[in-house]
Amino acid sequence: MDNPSLNQNGIEYNGEQIAYKDSTYELVSKVAYLIGVPLRIFQNEHEPPKIEIYDRLEQDKNARIIRNLCIIRTAIERNYRKINDIMRMEYRGLLSMPEILPTSSMQQLSNDGISFIKKSSTKLCHHIIEINRLISDRINNCKSLFPIWINWTYIKELFIMPNGLTEDGTKDAADIYYASLSYYPYQMYINWVPMDEGNVLYNDKKFATLLYQWHCDAFTEYSKVSDAGAFVKNNIYDFIDDSEKTVLVVDCENSDPYKLCATLKNLDYEVMQKITAIILFDDVHTATAWRILENYTRIPVEHIMIERIKQNKSLVDIKLTARACQEHYQKQVDSFVIVSSDSDYWGLISSLPDARFLVMIEREKCGPDMKAALAESGIFYCYLDDFYSGNSEDIKKNALFKEMYRWIDNSVHLNVNDMFDAALRNTRIEMSPAERWQFYEKHIRHMTLTIDENGNVSIELKRG
Repeated sequence: MDNPSLNQNGIEYNGEQIAYKDSTYELVSKVAYLIGVPLRIFQNEHEPPKIEIYDRLEQDKNARIIRNLCIIRTAIERNYRKINDIMRMEYRGLLSMPEILPTSSMQQLSNDGISFIKKSSTKLCHHIIEINRLISDRINNCKSLFPIWINWTYIKELFIMPNGLTEDGTKDAADIYYASLSYYPYQMYINWVPMDEGNVLYNDKKFATLLYQWHCDAFTEYSKVSDAGAFVKNNIYDFIDDSEKTVLVVDCENSDPYKLCATLKNLDYEVMQKITAIILFDDVHTATAWRILENYTRIPVEHIMIERIKQNKSLVDIKLTARACQEHYQKQVDSFVIVSSDSDYWGLISSLPDARFLVMIEREKCGPDMKAALAESGIFYCYLDDFYSGNSEDIKKNALFKEMYRWIDNSVHLNVNDMFDAALRNTRIEMSPAERWQFYEKHIRHMTLTIDENGNVSIELKRG
């Protein structure tokens, strides 16, 4: 695999420019917090890490522990010789060096029930080994802080010192760190091959790209680490603000429900409330995921299901066009946001010369002819793909749970009281109310589901 060339503004990968602008800062802020980047960096509005994420993680005990362990580890690495000399010559312990080791981090670790200072630790490297052990044991507690679309193993390795439970490993790490101190992000220790990459925590796009590249891998989920720029968003806001009445119409056959949900979540709430309705035109054959849209917007949603007369012919485009005309002429809707990548809607646009249109499309679904026609007519269009979709995992997870609960409700019908009654009748066993209650509490209430390797489910009663 060819390595991409990098600079501070973007990446050249296989001839394709991936700009760093319009990136998010969620990942880099979390990593910066955990590796111990100073609070003043978060407080500086010109630096990438965001103070709101610092404040959020500061309330998380697991994150707090990792941060303070990393702060102390870096402080020891940076001042190793000085600390070692004080320990040998002045017989002072680590707790008596507030001029070198941050007292606040030591105190916070103590408050959180963590101590890395052992009486048997006669050498400074033994303290680092104990810190490494604690970080290694606890770093997985922070896995839930990161989205599932980022490779957790790659992030985890940033915190694990190679051979860090041995004296030689700690010495090697210290030598590498001290020799390349200026390359480390904010001079905080991480496990990597240090090189001049600029600020690796510049933004999420750069960090994710480098993180994967360090593992001979390629990060491709750029919509997860970027959001549409100010130009795109301001055009959408201006379009809505300049309208008397706006309706958003969606061709569900030619649109992605998760991308649209993510887009609506990342647009200004107050402006989007000026849209009077979202009308979904859905074919019975399309994904059921569209049912979740109402959970992610307070705009009234009308879901129109359209049956097919011929199984190979959808009527969505015809119904959408007819309804848009009705909204325009009968309800005085002067502006439409069309969500579709289908060129069939050019007929609708050209047939309503007094209406205003804004079109949201997907890159891979919309051909060049449609885009050229929109541009020539002065109709603004934007890509759903450009909006931040890192939060779409929650949307997808909720859609999956909703659909699985629906399937369970339709497929599984079991009343344990009826089951118990039938078992007593068929076995001709008589039980007093007290015996029945005790049997129920011990063996039935705590029944469990087991799943075999083929996904088949069975119910196990508690026999013990």
